[in-house]
Amino acid sequence: MFIELHMLQNFAPSNLNRDDTGSPKECEFGGYRRARISSQCLKRAVRMRFPELLPGDELAKRTKRVVVELIVPALEKRGRAAAAARLVAEKALASVSLKLDEEFKTQYLLFMGQSEIDALVEACHEHFDALIQVSGKSGHQSKKEAQAAIPDEVRSRVETIMDGGKAADLALFGRMLADLPRKNVDAAAQVAHAISTHRVSPEFDYYTAVDDLNWKEEAGAGMIGTAEYNSACFYRYSNVDLDQLSRNLKGDAALVGRTLEAFLRASIETVPSGKQNSTAAQNPPSFVMTVVRNSGFWSLANAFLSPVRPGDGADLMQKSIDQIDAHWNALASMYGVKSIKQVAFASLDARELPALGKPLTTVDELIALTLKAAKFAA
Repeated sequence: MFIELHMLQNFAPSNLNRDDTGSPKECEFGGYRRARISSQCLKRAVRMRFPELLPGDELAKRTKRVVVELIVPALEKRGRAAAAARLVAEKALASVSLKLDEEFKTQYLLFMGQSEIDALVEACHEHFDALIQVSGKSGHQSKKEAQAAIPDEVRSRVETIMDGGKAADLALFGRMLADLPRKNVDAAAQVAHAISTHRVSPEFDYYTAVDDLNWKEEAGAGMIGTAEYNSACFYRYSNVDLDQLSRNLKGDAALVGRTLEAFLRASIETVPSGKQNSTAAQNPPSFVMTVVRNSGFWSLANAFLSPVRPGDGADLMQKSIDQIDAHWNALASMYGVKSIKQVAFASLDARELPALGKPLTTVDELIALTLKAAKFAA
């Protein structure tokens, strides 16, 4: 079973997701320039909301500093010296080919469930003496040599630990371990780049900053500059493969339900944080639609191949909603709806739509109805 989430979200002038030059990200779609918010930006915004929705032991951390910031402090609380704990943690990770640099950071970001981290701390504590004995052999060992120096019992224990830890965010977004590919986790969720439903041209804000203690005789600003921004109505699309999510969470149906609800809520409620102190573009979605289906995926991005234009008494959001409705009707007519269990939406525009029907009153009602159709009703 699959869950799809479609949203329309209009942001006030802002720069929520910028490129290497500081400009708002863009793309070409349908032959026209569009504003864009990257999928990576959106996924991080969703993940950062999860701690408010799920307990910490059901989540993961993505870091290069797992040893110094997480494992070593936990071992210190168990009475281990920090220097020795760092060496033991280094050897434990080396047993599964994960090597540290001179600052005891991993070579790339590790995405690990909290329960994986806790179990790794426990393994380091239990095998502390065995690991400290081989810590003096570090030198300039290769990954293979470092791994071979670890007792088989420890290596087997650490490899068993690296199972994803039933972490909700890791199960949704997956992970890749270049040095331990058999412990990769296939993502259960797909998140598209958000694109504007209309053409967008860059705009520039010329700004000045005044020195509060400037002498009256000195005219002029203490600083001047320009900042690029835009304002756009974005179409956002994501989906969740519930079967994959269940596999990633070891068949824990209750956790799958909590994870799905957290993903829906976080996706709807979060806003990218880029330059928000300067723009305060805190605009929630005006249109939220969910689809529960047994097979297939339909992104509705092609509803906006031709850029939307406001007019005829309708604003940009209303026109974008009309395009969503028309495109859904076209897809349903061409491909049929046998695989679709439920379609529902909530909208600030309370109109009944020709294809999608009547909107629900609240987002809470929409989420509850979606969870019920997916058989995760509270």
